[in-house]
Amino acid sequence: MRKAAVKKIAEHIKALPERELDEFLSWLEEYGMGHSDAWDKEIERDSQDGGPLRSVLNRVCADIVSGKTKPLDRILDNSRLFDIL
Repeated sequence: MRKAAVKKIAEHIKALPERELDEFLSWLEEYGMGHSDAWDKEIERDSQDGGPLRSVLNRVCADIVSGKTKPLDRILDNSRLFDIL
């Protein structure tokens, strides 16, 4: 979709009366839920043996077992991380 078209759609959405905006947002939520189910199924398929994510998952598991990873809480507690952001 062209950038101009997206901008025009955004302008129309912003101009909607509150009731119509609520209806649109409800529709958008339902529409998105249908797509997230498809996304979940695709990830599940890709994670199965022979799937494209399987080799990545195997590498991650091997890195965890061999101690090549750090606990996430240790990374998040590192105040220097927030200096970068």
